[in-house]
Amino acid sequence: MSLHRSFVDPTTADGAARPRRGPGLWRPFNPRIASWRGLRVWVVGASSGIGLAAAEQLIGLGATVLVSARSEAGLQALVDRHTRPGQPAPVQAWPMDVTDARAVALTARAVLAEGPVDLVLFCAGHYRALRAEAFDLAEMQRHMAINYGGALNLLDALLPAMIGRGQGHISLVSSVAGFRGLPKGLAYGPTKAALTHLAETLHLDLAPRGIGVSVVHPGFVKTPLTAQNDFSMPALISPDEAARAMLDGIAAGRFEVHFPRRFTVWMKLLRLLPYRAYFPIVHRATGL
Repeated sequence: MSLHRSFVDPTTADGAARPRRGPGLWRPFNPRIASWRGLRVWVVGASSGIGLAAAEQLIGLGATVLVSARSEAGLQALVDRHTRPGQPAPVQAWPMDVTDARAVALTARAVLAEGPVDLVLFCAGHYRALRAEAFDLAEMQRHMAINYGGALNLLDALLPAMIGRGQGHISLVSSVAGFRGLPKGLAYGPTKAALTHLAETLHLDLAPRGIGVSVVHPGFVKTPLTAQNDFSMPALISPDEAARAMLDGIAAGRFEVHFPRRFTVWMKLLRLLPYRAYFPIVHRATGL
């Protein structure tokens, strides 16, 4: 199925061509996705957490799903779960390390040789709690290489094809941890702030070219990364809940997708506070 038949005009619910009406302020930022069926979706960081849950749900929605991660065994387990004798697999494994620019470029070339990518979902991520008194340069750089550098490697490999085609969608999974500085987020938070800034700038550049861009701001999600936290995580949700909210938001044409709203709305309000109020509130709330 071509992107034209699956991605519909933002003002159209059924895909029919209609003139645009209403002020542009209320239009979706990206073309809505009327159906996932037949779309080629590349999920990067799909061996666990939100990426794995999103891949599972996209398979169920009829998309042709391509999955990448460092864990070849984890990807193969996903493929095996969805492979039926005598039928083409609805998911393909493309193992790669996002920090290896050459590997990402070669994988993207092979993926594109089989057809265009309608949506790329960057879910790869690394997290270790870190505070200034235990500053670890190697850990800081590892966060940057995976969380931000990995996204840059992917963009370098995919953007020329998307721009040349004038179609496609790029979605970057950031975090509410990137809204403002937080205790124990010394390594993680800045990389997520960078992803958000990157998505905003990409949207300004690419929307006029017909390419969708979205940024995802999850709250606390129960994943192997958050399992290391030694504090109570408010409004903790499952990867399945997170993936459902993320895919619904992307399909609705939103630029920013954030969830669960009972938590993320408060984080957005904190972002508006002046520093004189913000710092004392965070100290009191976290005890740090």
